[in-house]
Amino acid sequence: MTISSRASRFQRGVITVALASSAAMALSACGSKTLPVNKTQRQTINRLEQRIEQLERQVGEQLPTTSGNSSKVPAGPVSSITMRTGTADDRLRIYWADGTRSDLPCTKEQNTWACG
Repeated sequence: MTISSRASRFQRGVITVALASSAAMALSACGSKTLPVNKTQRQTINRLEQRIEQLERQVGEQLPTTSGNSSKVPAGPVSSITMRTGTADDRLRIYWADGTRSDLPCTKEQNTWACG
């Protein structure tokens, strides 16, 4: 590669970077405008925010409380998992480290097993 071809490649690279930088600055300048919010819009936004907070409180009140001693899921790590298929009671069995076990019934739908 000759010096003149390196120089022309360098110039093209500089021009490309300059054009890309100019385009980025032009686009960022367009996005920096903020539109003023009038009083009616502000009131509407405030009402919507209050309604969202009210709905979040209602949902939070309706959620069941979680207790540390749930009969479905023992506390602690899983020791092993087995899956039984091809029987009348296809199931996924979880053996917990504390010696308990959980059985989840399974069904096969469209070549996919679903347990729970």
